[in-house]
Amino acid sequence: MAYYNWILAFHVMSFISWMAMLFYQPRLYVYHRENEKNGTCFTDVIELQEKKLYHFIGVPAMWATLISGLLMIYLNPSLFESGIWLYIKLTAVVLMIAYHYSLGYFKEKLKAHKCSKSGKFFRVYNEVPTILMIIIVIMVVIKPI
Repeated sequence: MAYYNWILAFHVMSFISWMAMLFYQPRLYVYHRENEKNGTCFTDVIELQEKKLYHFIGVPAMWATLISGLLMIYLNPSLFESGIWLYIKLTAVVLMIAYHYSLGYFKEKLKAHKCSKSGKFFRVYNEVPTILMIIIVIMVVIKPI
């Protein structure tokens, strides 16, 4: 338990990095969809940004968040006895992981020019991680249930 707070700090930093990717990746998809007809130079740059953000920031940050979170649960299994808040948080995390992989799916569809979703869709879809983040933070900080 001596290192628990260090693991917690790393978990929070990883979560922030992961959220940065989850917030910005759909925004790149908006730019991608709304500029596809203007030529390939701009969309080529956007595709490169999408790839780098997803693979070099998002994936490592997601795994760092998950591993540090699981390590905290392993070190402090009594968290499961502290109320239903942890189960709600973990459900939101599972949905966040699904959202993360859906962004990878859309990235590949956009790259192959086979994505039928509009820029407006991605603007709305961009709100999903915000809602999940609000649930996660409230569950962890307030523990209302």
